[in-house]
Amino acid sequence: MRTSRRLLLRFYHDPGYDFSQVEVEYVDRGAPGDRSRVQGDRVVALDAQYLEVDAGTHAACIPYHRVRRIRYEGETMWQHGDRPGDAGKA
Repeated sequence: MRTSRRLLLRFYHDPGYDFSQVEVEYVDRGAPGDRSRVQGDRVVALDAQYLEVDAGTHAACIPYHRVRRIRYEGETMWQHGDRPGDAGKA
């Protein structure tokens, strides 16, 4: 099973993908519906335990366990809780 981190690393390093087309949805307590989204061009770093995003006034660290969905060009490529072979069926 591919993890959210491994998929993001693939999108980031593979020249066949445009990382700015990635959208990450994650749990964000206090946000509307407790969810937020960030586009790939705002991702500053992919650390071992979290992704670091430009939050405007500061860098925010989002642990991978909070990631709920990853989209590429609008298509769901990974979703929390998917079993192998289910990616893209959301």
